[in-house]
Amino acid sequence: MQLTTKEVKQKLTEITSDKDPFLEECKMDSRKGVQQLVGKWYKKNEQEKLLQQQYYHMSIYEKSAHDKGFHLIAGVDEVGRGPLAGPVVAAAVILNEDCYLPGLTDSKKLSAAMRERFYEQIRENAQAIGIGIISPKMIDEINIFEATKLAMKNAIKELTIQPNYLLLDAMKLDVPISQESIIKGDAKSVSIAASSVIAKVTRDRIMLELAKEFPEYGFEKHMGYGTKLHLEALKTHGVTVHHRKSFAPVKALVY
Repeated sequence: MQLTTKEVKQKLTEITSDKDPFLEECKMDSRKGVQQLVGKWYKKNEQEKLLQQQYYHMSIYEKSAHDKGFHLIAGVDEVGRGPLAGPVVAAAVILNEDCYLPGLTDSKKLSAAMRERFYEQIRENAQAIGIGIISPKMIDEINIFEATKLAMKNAIKELTIQPNYLLLDAMKLDVPISQESIIKGDAKSVSIAASSVIAKVTRDRIMLELAKEFPEYGFEKHMGYGTKLHLEALKTHGVTVHHRKSFAPVKALVY
């Protein structure tokens, strides 16, 4: 008895190999609807293969560290160096060695919805997560570069399991832990990508709360960056305690 198109669709969702006999049968089916389903299966399968290749390619640094005997590897990254308002936030993430998060990459390349989805998946697949948050006041006191390093160190300290190896996005830290600095690391290492997502979602949530407190600044739209809307709001409403007074053009409005 011939399966209906709906039944074919359901059965195709269970197939993982392009050598499956049922898939071969479907390719011989003359019905247009079935042929469309076959085409969709191949397209989805190809996308999954590409994501798998990307994930394994982004696990090279982790594998190399494992081969050297390190098994508590933390990816460390930060967000919020450039904004005129809000904190700089860093995250440190130790992923389970057997975790698989296809599609995970630099948080800037992901939509807000995808970041939220990966945020939950990372939390489910991590041995430990630490977060470091440095306020605008402290940024003004020690400068953004030092604040970024401090946020990263604090994130590492917040880990419930201390790592024996760090993968950092274009940074080096004066901590007694073996480490590797990777240029554009958030797009080359799954651990750094994971930390970039955790840091980004954490900071965005902080800025969304500030948007409720200071609706006239539009923080929910620009997350504190110096957009035209933000600059106009600064001129109209002045500087808040959440602005970085050492950053131009905020500095010009304060002194």
